[in-house]
Amino acid sequence: MSLQQELNEIARDNGAYYFGVADLALARDFIAEQGGDELTVYPYAISLGIRLIYPIVDRLPHRKERSAALNYRHHAYNVINSRLDLTASVVSSYIQERGYMALPLPASERIDNERICAQFSHKLAAHLAGLGWIGKSCLLITPDSGPRVRWTTILTDAPLIPTGSTTESKCGTCNECVKICPVKAFTGRDFVESESRDYRYDAGKCEDYFNEMKGNGQIPVCGLCLYVCPYGRKKDQAAVREYRP
Repeated sequence: MSLQQELNEIARDNGAYYFGVADLALARDFIAEQGGDELTVYPYAISLGIRLIYPIVDRLPHRKERSAALNYRHHAYNVINSRLDLTASVVSSYIQERGYMALPLPASERIDNERICAQFSHKLAAHLAGLGWIGKSCLLITPDSGPRVRWTTILTDAPLIPTGSTTESKCGTCNECVKICPVKAFTGRDFVESESRDYRYDAGKCEDYFNEMKGNGQIPVCGLCLYVCPYGRKKDQAAVREYRP
């Protein structure tokens, strides 16, 4: 069994549903700009993903109910992020024991409040690993689960083989995520690698919306763009289209 097969098996044994390897050469400049030059010493990224619990996501239209919001925040953020971090730690330790460098990155950690971003884009790694495409919601869309997946990344110099190439968008004329957004944060533009995220998404609008919810005593939860994507919902499409916040 190759090292890559061993890592895949370890990741899946520890709860990962998705495992991919990305060659980071083409994204080196972007990675350095967002996270610093220290990240560019790693030629590969291992992308790990865990599917969200569908019934919890399907309650998002009722997120103003405290039970729905609490359940989503707990299971779709706190628990999933902890599971991803633990899996990444186990895989990284194994890589290190095999004599290679491995840097597990937090599943969720903001380092730049002005740009509202983390040190590294987990969606970028998953995209480069061929696990899906970047949708109009700026989420990573998988063919089988849509955007209903949380991701984390391990940077490494282990001699791995990329699992695929970038996938072209399959969103087509669909604009469900754009239409359902309560603050109109998305422009509806397709993902273009050379363009800044700002052309497609105003993260500040979501930030202000969450702060407004906090100020009103609500639990700051939204996720409607994740909920509505047809690739994540295989049934009841009519009900999805009819719902508006």
